[in-house]
Parts: sequence; structure tokens; C-alpha cells
Amino acid sequence: MAEHLSREQRLKLIRQNLQEVLKPEIIEHVILKEDRPLKIYWGTATTGRPHCAYFVPMVNIAHFLRAGCNVKILLADIHAFLDALKAPIELVQERAKYYKFVITSLFKAINVPIDQLEFVMGSDYQTSSNYTMDLFKLSSVVTEHDAKKAGAEVVKQMENAPLSGLIYPLMQALDEQYLDVDAQFGGVDQRKIFTLAAEQLPRINYKERAHLMNPMVPGLAGGKMSSSDPDSKIDILDTPEAVKKKLKKAFAVPKEVNGNGLISFVEYVLLPVSALKTEGKGRFVVERREGEPLVYESIETLKDDYTADTLTPQLLKSGVTDALNALLEPIQAEFKASKEWQEVEQKAYPPPELKKKPKKEKKLGDRFPGISRDQVKPDDKVQEEQKEHEENLVAGLSKP
Repeated sequence: MAEHLSREQRLKLIRQNLQEVLKPEIIEHVILKEDRPLKIYWGTATTGRPHCAYFVPMVNIAHFLRAGCNVKILLADIHAFLDALKAPIELVQERAKYYKFVITSLFKAINVPIDQLEFVMGSDYQTSSNYTMDLFKLSSVVTEHDAKKAGAEVVKQMENAPLSGLIYPLMQALDEQYLDVDAQFGGVDQRKIFTLAAEQLPRINYKERAHLMNPMVPGLAGGKMSSSDPDSKIDILDTPEAVKKKLKKAFAVPKEVNGNGLISFVEYVLLPVSALKTEGKGRFVVERREGEPLVYESIETLKDDYTADTLTPQLLKSGVTDALNALLEPIQAEFKASKEWQEVEQKAYPPPELKKKPKKEKKLGDRFPGISRDQVKPDDKVQEEQKEHEENLVAGLSKP
């Protein structure tokens, strides 16, 4: 498809649905002057199970691929371990395999060719001597304050935090050089790390890169959608019944558009995915019990109807449920058909072991109320004393 697009069209497709771009002139120079494919990387720490918010960056990556970009996906297994030990070191590589299965299936589901997509495992190069030496160099020019500030919205914050949280943003910056890219892509929550990379890489004689950012979609309960909060997100493998149940409880104030995660999901996932699948204009359809279905081809019209209460929270939830289940269906079918994927899933996210409760020692009650325990003798002792008593009684009767 990219070969049929002009340079300006490729540039427009790359920028589509982005919230912000830092150093756009770098991208413009590659596309407009050098006329070569833009090289981009997107990284994901392989921690919790991927959820439906992953469709947001996948849509943008789909646009990059259709614009002829070369895209590398970094399966950041070492980052996953560094971030407050969110994933045990024994599991991160299995989880990286699981992520690769999920992401590949997501692209298939939205009709995106992946011949220009490359997966890279972080541990394949981040343990090399050159990388380690460059990490030392970077740590010598970045202050503790700047490293902590950079990771504030990404790395888990805690009192008396381990040093790993300071190494995390330095490695993310250094990855731009070792993955040989023109730009890094990520959520707007990564902005401080992107700024660190832009400012500090030139200090160790590496070039500055551009940075592209997608918006963050609010979770179902409001706030950021997170793998660690099961109530805020829908898992890629959630059943249709589970999806319906979670969306029924989703946060959606009538007539209020701001902070509405469902509307954001329609805007940044469902409408663009529909456009990618049909290679035309996106459509979001809401069926109604009475009257014709509501059909939306623009998010502005949907927002207007929601503000006017023509599109109620109940109708919106129903429409999103239908569209999302239809989107997840081929992914879940592929999972059910792949024994390899199922085995990886079991290794990556083993069910928690049920800890057996220790048996409580039974306390014996007193058989003789009012008598202390030390006065109560075992049965054989009692029988022995009874026999002795009888013998003494017989002996007494036989005396003259």
C-alpha cells in the first residue's frame, strides 16, 4: 500500500491519532528529504497479561506499517524484571513469548500485514558488554533526580525503592541507539523518559531521535487502564460473558464525554479498527430494541448524541460490547486452535498455588468436669489401679 502513497500521505498516516510528536522535523526529513522508510520502535515490558488497551498502540503501529515504516517491537523482558520485580526473572521470557503470540494475533484481527514488523527480545542485546559500558556512561551524566523524574509515571513508585527503577529509564533511552531507529513510539505517559533520551543521548555522542505518543485511554473504572487492576481492564482472552459483565459496570456518566473510557475506546480503537478492516471509513453501530440502529462514522457525531442523551450509557455499553466481542473472537479462536500458545500461556501465567491451611491441633475437653487435667489418668492406668484395688479387697475379706 505504501508504494501508492505520496510522501505527504505517508506523513499524514504516521501522525494519525497521535496526541503529540517531539522533534517532528526528524520524521519530516526522513520522509520528505531522504525518501526512505522511517524506522520506529515500540517497547512493552512483559509483565501482566495484555489487555484491550493494547489495541490503541496497535492501531498506530498499523498506520506506521501502512505508511511503509519499518517497525521493531521490543519485548522488554529485562525491563519487566527491573520494574519493582513485577515479573519474576524465571517468568519474563515465557511472558515475552506470550506477548508475541498476542500482538501477532491482534494485527491479524485488524487486517494488517506484518512483513515489515520485527520482534526483538531485550535480553538478546541488553546484556552485551558494549551495552553495559554505554549504560555506565549514561549513568555518569544523568542525575538521580532526573532518572527518578523520568520514570515517575511508568516505573512503580514506592518508599525506599530499589535502584532498578532508576536504571529502567536509562535503558529505555539507550535502546533507541541499539535498535537503530529514527523514532520511538509510546504512550503519552512515557513523555518524561522520551525527554530524558532526547537530552541525554547526545551527551554520550549518540544522535537525538523523534518521539511519537498516543493518548492514554481511561480504564473502565476511570483512570488509567492497568494490568494490575482487574476491574479497570478487559483481558484479550476474556469470554463474551466476562466482557459484557465488565462493560456493564463501566464508569459512564450520562451526557458527560470527558473521562469516559468507552467513548475513548470507540475513538481510538473501534472506529480506526473498522477503517483498517474495510480499508474505508470506520463505522460504529449501536443496535436498539426500538427504532433504527445508531450508526456513527465520526466521533464528533457520537459525542454530540451522547451529550444530548440520544446515545445513553446503556446503549453505548451495549454497542461497545458487541463490537469488542466481534474484535476478540478471531484472536480467541486462534488461541483455542494453538496448543503451543496455550502451553506458553500456562508457563507464563501459572495458576497460583493453593496453600493448604495448617491443621489446628485439637484441644481435648475434660472428661471429668471440675477435675484438673493432671488428675485424669490414661485408661490403662485406671484399669491397673482398679485391678490392684480389687485384689486388696479380696485379701482383706480372707483375713481372719
